[in-house]
Amino acid sequence: MGKLKIGVIGGSGLETLDIFENPTQREVDTPFGKPSSPIVSGKINGIEVMFISRFGFKHEIPPTQVNNKANIFALKYEGCRYIIATTAVGSLREDIKRGDFVVVDDFIDFTCRRDLTFFEKFEFGAMHTLMVNPFSDELRKKLIESCSELKIPVCKKGTIITIEGPRFSTRAESNLFRQWGADIINMATSPEAILANEAEIPFATIAAVTDYDCWKEDEESVTWEMIKQIMKDNTEKLKQILLKTIDSFSREEEIKKLKEKVRSVPNFPMQGIIFRDITTLLKDKEALKKLIDILYDRYKDFQIDAVAGIESRGFVLAGMLAGRLGTGLVLIRKPGKLPAETISESYNLKYGVDSVEIHKDAISPNQKILLVDDLIATGGTALASCSLIEKLQGEVVECCFAMELPELKGREKLAKYPFFSVMKFNESE
Repeated sequence: MGKLKIGVIGGSGLETLDIFENPTQREVDTPFGKPSSPIVSGKINGIEVMFISRFGFKHEIPPTQVNNKANIFALKYEGCRYIIATTAVGSLREDIKRGDFVVVDDFIDFTCRRDLTFFEKFEFGAMHTLMVNPFSDELRKKLIESCSELKIPVCKKGTIITIEGPRFSTRAESNLFRQWGADIINMATSPEAILANEAEIPFATIAAVTDYDCWKEDEESVTWEMIKQIMKDNTEKLKQILLKTIDSFSREEEIKKLKEKVRSVPNFPMQGIIFRDITTLLKDKEALKKLIDILYDRYKDFQIDAVAGIESRGFVLAGMLAGRLGTGLVLIRKPGKLPAETISESYNLKYGVDSVEIHKDAISPNQKILLVDDLIATGGTALASCSLIEKLQGEVVECCFAMELPELKGREKLAKYPFFSVMKFNESE
């Protein structure tokens, strides 16, 4: 399949992209003519990214005149396996405000002059492309998770209506679009989504809200100056979202390599159980460094007073991470292992009851605690550990695990807490 390449189509406010490593720029041609701009190519954390400016670098192309077919074809021909589009939009809903971001999940096409298909002739039989889910769930999830990690508020779904332009809507049109169920409005998305689906490229759009179109009579109606100003304010956030989303693809490759370092031991500690042994990863200095790097990158901007590690492999990861973060370290142990006064919390096992303990003076009221262990299975130990932290009036910032066994549903047991795992292992692996 070759190296992973990701295409980005940018609109207002993103005419220049300064997030590349060693960017290059080149003109390309396609059977459908030239794309809207030269392709800017460069790397982001080892992933090759190709950027096209939808309206041209000087915003010289009106929306109806954008050569969407050439843009999508060029990225497909260059080997892009995904396309992420950014766009400025107007809000058609009270609860979607200026400055918000929306990860689009559906569209209404209200254009009438656009070239919307690659299949102008059925030379090889009828070609009717499904458009039930026009936006890639995989890409949408990554964009939503990126916003969450960056603490950028985001609407996780929204229907976008694309109008012809370049004029803005009348008030009657704006209210009609609201009745149709549209949440946001722009002049770009539907042709791109249609063509990307025809080209069989996973496609997603992240929209930056700049205005309320003109339906909201107690707000100033949309102007081009308003769009430019708010997009200027949002451009840095948009770049951060793109960086984080593209970085997640790089992380997937890293995590795949980490999983290869974990030893799977059948029938331990009992028949029918596959034990995921992290000691083979821990002894590999490069793999261990990469695991701690991933955790550090996630938590370096969190407010954390201490990292709490669960006996025993959790001590290793928690200790190293606390050292990198410059926080305190708290130990949560099996009964009878801690020398001073403790409190304990019991939890159910498949065949009986067990418990964990913590020193009474390990955590001060209102301290922010990151809970770390090597593995989350059924979640009993982790839930009991969270209870210990809260008994001491600490706040659980997040529950973090190097490995997760999703089929055992430990994540569900910890549903009230923020949750993160690096590697997931299914029974079939």
